[in-house]
Amino acid sequence: MSASLIAPVAALMRQVATDVVLPHFRALAESDVIEKAPGDFVTVADRESEARLGEGLAKILPEARMIGEEGVAADASLLDGIGSGLVWIVDPIDGTNNYAEGITPFAIMIALVADGETQAGWILDPVSGRLLHAVKGGGAYVDGARVMTKPTGSPLPVAALATQFLPADVRADFERRLPGRLANVPVPRCAGEQYPRVILGQNDAALFWRAFPWDHAPGELILTEAGGKMARFDGSLYRVDKPGFGLLAAATPALWDQVREILLG
Repeated sequence: MSASLIAPVAALMRQVATDVVLPHFRALAESDVIEKAPGDFVTVADRESEARLGEGLAKILPEARMIGEEGVAADASLLDGIGSGLVWIVDPIDGTNNYAEGITPFAIMIALVADGETQAGWILDPVSGRLLHAVKGGGAYVDGARVMTKPTGSPLPVAALATQFLPADVRADFERRLPGRLANVPVPRCAGEQYPRVILGQNDAALFWRAFPWDHAPGELILTEAGGKMARFDGSLYRVDKPGFGLLAAATPALWDQVREILLG
């Protein structure tokens, strides 16, 4: 079933990008940007994109319900039962803060989950048109070409560490461990760009603290199908129905082990 969904979901994402996301980019009025929480923004384009994606996904697979980032912001009870049945998980614009500032990257991300396990994932860059997708057990693809992860080959592992949400003591401990062991590069403020950077050999690893399903379900599956690894700090596999903090993604299982040892010892 999942493989037959790849084309219609991709077409829907591209249509919403064309009709909603790109027309609003760099054309938002001040009133079009709302601060949901300190430093966390939503725009009229996020909400319109989520509505359009929801309408389209309901036609593609009527038996699946949808959990979208903006819907959950308005009603957290939508997350109840995320591990039961078929669920579309939607991030209508990942990287909203970038989008609201008129800069890239940002992405549209969708995952299909069955009983808590991600079955398919899509990440679209609306500006470049690059589409990553994967089906569980079927490999990972970028613009239709199958891809496998590979290390950057840099002398030190190249990692983008999203430390802004870490507890202060954890962040200080990580920063103490980095010099001479890890090349820490800036984060793109967009999981929909960070996962492709690991998959495509630009970064060796990425660290996240918050584990919202719309940020990670698509990327985790695509990375894993490409040969990489994403897991919680204790090594347990990521599931959308298991809340918690702390995720580490790496281009290979060996790099995951290496970076985890550097950061957590």
